[in-house]
Parts: sequence; structure tokens; C-alpha cells
Amino acid sequence: MPDVFVNYRTGDEESAATMIARELARRFGGERIFFASNSIEPGHRFPVELVRAVEGCEALLAVIGPRWAEVRGTDGRPALEAEQDWTRREIQTALERGILVIPVLVGKATRIDRAVLPDDLRELADCQYRRFDHRNAESDLTALGDALARLLPELGAVDGDARAARERAEAKPRKKPAQDIQHTRMRTRDVEQRVRGGIANLNGDLSGTFVNEPQGPVNTGRGHQYNAPHFQGDNTGVQFTAGDNSGTVHQRFERERRRSDDGR
Repeated sequence: MPDVFVNYRTGDEESAATMIARELARRFGGERIFFASNSIEPGHRFPVELVRAVEGCEALLAVIGPRWAEVRGTDGRPALEAEQDWTRREIQTALERGILVIPVLVGKATRIDRAVLPDDLRELADCQYRRFDHRNAESDLTALGDALARLLPELGAVDGDARAARERAEAKPRKKPAQDIQHTRMRTRDVEQRVRGGIANLNGDLSGTFVNEPQGPVNTGRGHQYNAPHFQGDNTGVQFTAGDNSGTVHQRFERERRRSDDGR
């Protein structure tokens, strides 16, 4: 049996009812949504099928547009006043059986006027409604589907949109480590290429920047100079500068700096 029965009036808002039924069928499965023009097989007796579907559903959506109470029957009277009017009978059956009834007000339809309702439908005016506007169709359909998924656990369990959202959320943690690993591998290859051809000691923290030159790598950042003579000092009187990697080291002493300062 379907979980949701879509009730509407011919001549009022069939297009909105069709959009609602189609979206709910996409999200929860066509077998769970009853829409007369799609759900009744050719040759089947529609009075029997309608009664059976509405009695077995968990919720009825009463799609109500601006002309819902004005559409007239073949006798010229408002169709709503006829006891055999199927739109009226479906809602009446749902109310009598305690089935969840959700009015869906379409477009310019205002809150249901109790005065225009037959006595057996007066309770409809007390039911909390949802709104549907063709200009906001996507967001309104999503809100309606979310409400049904929350109110009917059977629908929530088969909610295609919720399942897709969970799958996307689960895929993100798996994807991120793979990106990190790839980034690390690229950095490792970059460092290997930069120090290839020389002697490198990275001290475990990648301190220093290695620049490839024709005569070998040179450390231009923090850390010791490699692939050249290495000296220890306090840097207060002597400045050590690696040369051309051929063994020559240039030293500039404090006295040279003083001569420059004194102009001598």
C-alpha cells in the first residue's frame, strides 16, 4: 500500500499536484506515492482503488489552489457541495480514520475558510498546512519531502536524498587522506630533485632551502651549509662564506670591516 495519497481537484491545481507527486516518487519510490492518474492501472475500477488507497495510506496531501472551492460540477453547483465528489470523499475518509492530513496551499490560496467547507470537512481548516509556490518549487518540494520523512519513519528509512547526503559525507573523509598522501609524495619528490647530485642532511625538519646551481646545491636558508667546507664560530668576528665547492673558502675578518668603517 502507498504511504502518501496525493489528493487534488481537477480544474484547480493539477500541475502542482503532478509536480508534488513526481518529486515524492523520485525521493521515496513510486510505489509509496498514490497519484490517481499514475497509480490506477487501466481497466481497474477507480472507485475501489481510490477507497483502498486512501484507507491504507499513512498521510494524505490535500492540494488546494485558489479555485479549489469554486470549481463547479456538471449540475452547475460547486463540486465541493456534492457528497459524491471524490476530492471531498477522499479527505473525509482520511479524517474519519485518523490519518494524517496535510493541506498544501498553492500559489495565492489563503488559509482555508471554515465557512465554505461542508460539515464533514470542517476539521480540515484546523490542520496545519504547507505552502507550495511555482516560483519556489524546488525549496518548497524539499521542505515538504523533509516533513514527510520526519513524520513517517517508513519514508525516512527509504529517503533517497538523505541516503545520497550520507554517502557524500562518508566519501569526504576517505578522499581527504588520499589527497594528503599525494601532496606529501609530491613534496618528497620535489625535495629529492632539489638535493640530487649533492650531499644533503635535512636534520629531520627540512630546515634550509636548497637551490640547484651548475656547481651543486647551495643552502640559502636556515641550517648548515652542505657540500662545502663547514666551520663553527660565533659569527661576531668572522664571516664564513662557502665558495665554488672546489675547496676555496673566503674569510672576512673584523678588522676589514673596521677599516671600511674608518675610511682607511
